[in-house]
Amino acid sequence: MPTPKFIAALKGERHAVPPMWFMRQAGRYLPEYRAVRAEAGGFLDLCYDPERASVVTLQPIERFDVDAAILFADILLLPHALGQTVVFESGEGPKLSPPTTAGDLEAFAAADVHDRLGPVYETVKKTRAGLAADKALIGFAGAPWTVATYMLAGGPLKDPTALRAHVYRDRGFVDALLDLLVERTIAYLSAQIDAGVDAVQLFDTWAGGLPGPVLDVVGVKPTERIAAALKDKHPEIPFIAFPKGVGEKASEYLHLRGVDALGIDHALDPAWARATLSPHLTVQGGLDPMLTVVGGEAMENAATRYLRLFHDAPYVFNLGHGFTPDTPPDNVKRLVDFVRGRDWA
Repeated sequence: MPTPKFIAALKGERHAVPPMWFMRQAGRYLPEYRAVRAEAGGFLDLCYDPERASVVTLQPIERFDVDAAILFADILLLPHALGQTVVFESGEGPKLSPPTTAGDLEAFAAADVHDRLGPVYETVKKTRAGLAADKALIGFAGAPWTVATYMLAGGPLKDPTALRAHVYRDRGFVDALLDLLVERTIAYLSAQIDAGVDAVQLFDTWAGGLPGPVLDVVGVKPTERIAAALKDKHPEIPFIAFPKGVGEKASEYLHLRGVDALGIDHALDPAWARATLSPHLTVQGGLDPMLTVVGGEAMENAATRYLRLFHDAPYVFNLGHGFTPDTPPDNVKRLVDFVRGRDWA
């Protein structure tokens, strides 16, 4: 069976037309997603419904014929599986009950996350069965620091990096929480691999804005622990790290054991990424998601820069973050056709 183009790129193969997928490619900008979401009821209900979650995972493949599907789930399923109260309220985002004591962490540690996450693994199996052999399925989890920001704050914050005060104030508590999340994230991603995903991505959405020593403690080292453990257990499965907003500190992720590819955000200079990152691993992403809202020549001109810069290196075309709900699907189709419309080598 031939290796999917996306997987080959993650393993270092260069392509004249790079493989592509998009973060948040299944979501509110698609009318077919909104229809399934309305049927499911609440957001968590959809995440834990293997039949419907599989349908929405496959929708971007059916509409755009991208090279990989990404499992429809949410980074907060893991704290939910640990026993933390997680509620998604329409228009307000998630709300959680923050842990404050060592006893709270002990209660989380006693939970068997696989009990609650079983439907997610079933979604993986259903989706993999519905994908063509040349399409890859990506599993994912939130990185420990990003998940911890929601757990500690009780929901989203305008400036999640302000939670670094916890590192200064009570390092022991933060270390214990991060250790727990590292261990459970390894178990969660390993189970996704066992269920059938072809690659995994770790989203560290709130890694940006941290001082170097803090980023090392809460971002870089936890990422390596997860990547290395998964590589030991599943050596054939590529691992993508996406530390959003870290700028040139992305170079600190270059030689982490187990990391095969590095996602870059739209604020990072792609020329720097090509010169500094590409000689060592596969680079993924970079295009500003706002350009897919605007569309037209602005979108194509920006895409051209990435495609020309990375034409001679292993590269996966993607965004610098996810689609926003106001993204016109026709612009996404135009972008896919544009990328595939010529030989970029």
